[in-house]
Amino acid sequence: MMTESLQNKARQHRKDILKMLCGCQSGHPGGSLSVVEIIMALYEHVLRYDAKNPLWAQRDRMVLSKGHGCPALYAVLADKGFFPRETLWTLRQMGTVLQGHPDMLKTPGVDASTGSLGQGMSIAVGFALAGQRQTEPFRVFCVIGDGEAQEGLVWEAAMAAAHYGLNNLTVIMDYNELQIDGPNEQVMSLGDIKDKFRAFGWDTFETDGHDIGKMAEVFGMPASDKPRFVLCHTVKGKGVSYMENAVGWHGKPINQEQFDAAICEMEVDNG
Repeated sequence: MMTESLQNKARQHRKDILKMLCGCQSGHPGGSLSVVEIIMALYEHVLRYDAKNPLWAQRDRMVLSKGHGCPALYAVLADKGFFPRETLWTLRQMGTVLQGHPDMLKTPGVDASTGSLGQGMSIAVGFALAGQRQTEPFRVFCVIGDGEAQEGLVWEAAMAAAHYGLNNLTVIMDYNELQIDGPNEQVMSLGDIKDKFRAFGWDTFETDGHDIGKMAEVFGMPASDKPRFVLCHTVKGKGVSYMENAVGWHGKPINQEQFDAAICEMEVDNG
């Protein structure tokens, strides 16, 4: 269940995402807006971290494998105090710490440099292997896109995670059913994606990707002896009527008129 305060915070994150993308005139609105509550659920309720000490060895790791959705991550990191909120308006600008895809060498709070789809999950497997061998083990959470699951590297990582019994690894799919070329089912069907992960030796779950309470409950469940896969149903372009479920907003600049219309719509929805 979503509290009113979290709903308001999610709305503000969406406004910040749109402001970032309008300011730099590039980026990926659709997939950034769809993943907001997933990232919020992790940072509001699940992850162990210290914003004042981003490299704290015992922190849980979060890998945004669908790196093009990084404006959502940046909005949450700023809210949690990893860097000043004003930094958001430098997205994709020369010399900024906020690159167009996550860069662990530049951005406080970013655990892995991602963007080449499929690779983040393999990075997460490596983190989880290391986490199991620590005196104080840490957990690893990896957010992937649904279209990303068409990459073979995802399934190599899935096989390895089950083989090594990485029960400290949770992979979360932002299942908005669209990718840059169109609906997943038309580009390359994923079939029953939960069944596929289950066949690879994972525990599998399914939930509403816009309900922070429900996701926090699933993400924070006690570990079994297997890695965990969570299918989160989301809406691409969530929160902006003309972007919702629209393929064309995967990666497209937002002009000032479109930005103003979106912000106006959100303020009206907020009463």
